[in-house]
Amino acid sequence: MSQILDAAAEVLAESGYESTTTNAIAARAGISPGTVYQFFANKDAIAEALVARYLTALRAAYVEAFPPDLVRLPMAELIDRMVDPILRLHLAHPGMKPLFARTDMPERLLAPTQPLLQAVRERVESVFAARAPELSAERRRRCTQVSVELFRGLLPLVQAADGAERDALVTELKDVLRRYLTPIIGTPASD
Repeated sequence: MSQILDAAAEVLAESGYESTTTNAIAARAGISPGTVYQFFANKDAIAEALVARYLTALRAAYVEAFPPDLVRLPMAELIDRMVDPILRLHLAHPGMKPLFARTDMPERLLAPTQPLLQAVRERVESVFAARAPELSAERRRRCTQVSVELFRGLLPLVQAADGAERDALVTELKDVLRRYLTPIIGTPASD
């Protein structure tokens, strides 16, 4: 079953939901279409299983990325602790971002992911609030949005690179976030 889901993630990422067929998934997995149907009733069932797989992985990354002591960390360590688990998740599951970002995915398949993705945004915003309580709610929301979009925007570059180039791009990603956030939330609020 894992082989089918891996193949489906690749095909969905390349072709989009509407253009993906169970035959294409079977071909990518190197199995017959009949074998796919032994495990999944249709393309929707495959997509639902992929979403469930990614949701489980995203929950685990969320727990790692947002430990209780996060707010008091120095800026560089704060960024490492927030970025590294989420980045590892996306690198381990390259089909995740394109799957969730595709506009042709049926909303009912993506609906289960929305509460957790919202929880990630809320946790980032709560870190900003704890470090810089003087920020207005609007400014915190905007900083959260910009930070998340900076990560999302640079993620494809990181995913496309290998070895030393990937490492250099991760360093650049963290540097961009650090330079953006330091003037805003650089010093944890004192007790």
